[in-house]
Amino acid sequence: MARRKDPVPPPTAKSSRVGTGRNRQPTINDIARMSAVSKKTVSRVINDSPLVQEETRARVAEVMRKFAYVPDPQARGLAFSRSFLIGLVYDNPNAEFIVNMQLGALDALRGSGYELIVHPCDRRSPGFVEGVQQFVGRQKLRGVILLPPLSEDVKLIEALQSASCPSVSLASVDIAQATHRVVSSDREACAALAAHLVNLGHRRIGLVRGPEGHRSAHERRIGFLDALRTRGVHIDDTLVVSGGYTFESGIEAGELLLSRSDRPTAIFASNDEMAAGIYQAAYQLGLRIPDDVSVVGFDDGQIASRLWPPLTTIRLPIRVMARIAATKLIQNTSASEPIADETVYVIPHLVERASARPPRAPGIPSRETPP
Repeated sequence: MARRKDPVPPPTAKSSRVGTGRNRQPTINDIARMSAVSKKTVSRVINDSPLVQEETRARVAEVMRKFAYVPDPQARGLAFSRSFLIGLVYDNPNAEFIVNMQLGALDALRGSGYELIVHPCDRRSPGFVEGVQQFVGRQKLRGVILLPPLSEDVKLIEALQSASCPSVSLASVDIAQATHRVVSSDREACAALAAHLVNLGHRRIGLVRGPEGHRSAHERRIGFLDALRTRGVHIDDTLVVSGGYTFESGIEAGELLLSRSDRPTAIFASNDEMAAGIYQAAYQLGLRIPDDVSVVGFDDGQIASRLWPPLTTIRLPIRVMARIAATKLIQNTSASEPIADETVYVIPHLVERASARPPRAPGIPSRETPP
């Protein structure tokens, strides 16, 4: 005779069963069912709404604790019709730059209940603006952080404004079309770098500029060259070469400059990745830094202090800029409340290390390479 099975009771707050999958994470519907409340009530508890009675709040909170329920950022918006997602949109070849931007945004979002979602794109591809618009619409984003050079794209900025999606532009200049901005003074910082090299005694200086289409590349080049001219130093056009903000483009540029018979005594690379490439080119050509050539960069990412000798560079507070941008996006409790319309300026500054020194006098050999 078959043994009679007891009926399985429906899930309640006292039951440890959630759905039919043993490892399935509970959903907001599960929490609502086990708490004997509506899904909207659960959303209100998650969002600390004052419209929930304390007894109900405690019961729902206990169920969420018992089943280790982690709210879905999309579901969290049900109570107040807003998203808990912040977008980071970029088109930049510098991986370290992007990582630091993500870390800065996460610094601001940590503990706030907001989540970060990244969206790489190619600004040269047809329809890239529409692609960003679709991304924003699909995710119902609370706001977007735009990294350079996308932060300088007027059409993209206007498209986000027309979609009522707040955005904060990080840029090297004050972009008039952007309502909210975090601006670094790259031009002034590079002027300080030029002054440093001239004060060391350098007069024949090479420049590896950034890629076309990046406003930062323009600002850094102009700031550097203008400061040199002010001090009576004029760079030969053949000593200005193009780079792509990548390590590989730094190697190529370094080989062009350092293989010359009249090579420069110092080189400014417009970012640290290219400066690292120049280190590689110098090594391949049997040259020592800074004995045979001084090298300076821009950004002061982790790579700058890990090169040997450590790199003299401009410290761009990348992580701080991203943290400020994310904070501006989450500072209000409702998407209908405007973000403060103001520009926040951050000041890059010179960090002196061992990669730059006075040029070696003619006829004096460089130091021997240590065993």
